[in-house]
Amino acid sequence: MRVLVATRNRHKLEEIRQIFALPGLELVAADEVPGLPEDVVEDAATFEGNALKKARELCRASKLWTMADDSGLEVSALGNAPGVYSARYAGEPCSYPANNAKLLCELQGVEDRRARFRCAIALCAPDGREWTVDGCCPGRIIHEPRGANGFGYDPLFVPDGYGQTFAELDGATKNAISHRGAALRHAAERWLQVLTA
Repeated sequence: MRVLVATRNRHKLEEIRQIFALPGLELVAADEVPGLPEDVVEDAATFEGNALKKARELCRASKLWTMADDSGLEVSALGNAPGVYSARYAGEPCSYPANNAKLLCELQGVEDRRARFRCAIALCAPDGREWTVDGCCPGRIIHEPRGANGFGYDPLFVPDGYGQTFAELDGATKNAISHRGAALRHAAERWLQVLTA
């Protein structure tokens, strides 16, 4: 069975393929299916709302079962910002170094560095059925970037119980503890029967 993953982000697609490896499932990216909208405006107030919006629109356009996620960083001292604005925190166009620089600037002199990554994943069927799951990974923001793996805020985020940033951890360790990993494992458990029936 082919399932469309509503992303053109190769890093994210690779993470999803590694964790969400269900038997008989072929995960295809949005840029591998012709005729899909270039971008879906993510204007919902929640991660779940954005994930559902992307999954619905691409499911309608492709007529394929479609999975979409929305994720981001919530920093306690910033009232859970950047939240749903994580990807474009420093403005358009999306730039990981600019987002990280803005975050560090906002946290200058702030002692409370608690943060968490959150991820919501939606699955839409061509017949209109919909499901959502979520996952989270608590941690803290350090004072300067470390590590060359991962993407986004990974060089600044140290998960609870670890001394390394997401960008310093190997892929297998990160996938085992990350917000997206947690959400994908929930999805694999809950959606196994619908997707492999």
